[in-house]
Amino acid sequence: MNRRLARLRAVQALYQVDLTDAGWKEAIENTLDEGEEADAFLTETVKGTLDHKDEIDSHLKNHLQNWTLERVGNVDRAIMRESVYEMLFVEEIPLHVSVNEAIELAKSFGGQEAGKFVNGVLSKVLEDCKRL
Repeated sequence: MNRRLARLRAVQALYQVDLTDAGWKEAIENTLDEGEEADAFLTETVKGTLDHKDEIDSHLKNHLQNWTLERVGNVDRAIMRESVYEMLFVEEIPLHVSVNEAIELAKSFGGQEAGKFVNGVLSKVLEDCKRL
């Protein structure tokens, strides 16, 4: 499984956990196509995002202007959480790669406007990460 597909599956699993309170292992299993297996990147991303959710959400809340995190669409919220997890905790991935991948995911799920929204928020989080 390549990282792009793993990110997509991670977002799907995070979305499912957010909506249904499913366990992270069950959510990952539910996202996999027949014959697919979860790799270490997918598993670590989903588990890590959930383990650090409060810290990730704090970063997001600091950069949402005129929005609450609860008001953000479920898919966009899952995409941004996954991306911020990568930016904060996965050192081998360049920060800009995490942001660009999130923008592309947002566009594929919600179109250009979703991509612009995710870009706006994550660009601000990116600046924070550069200062850390």
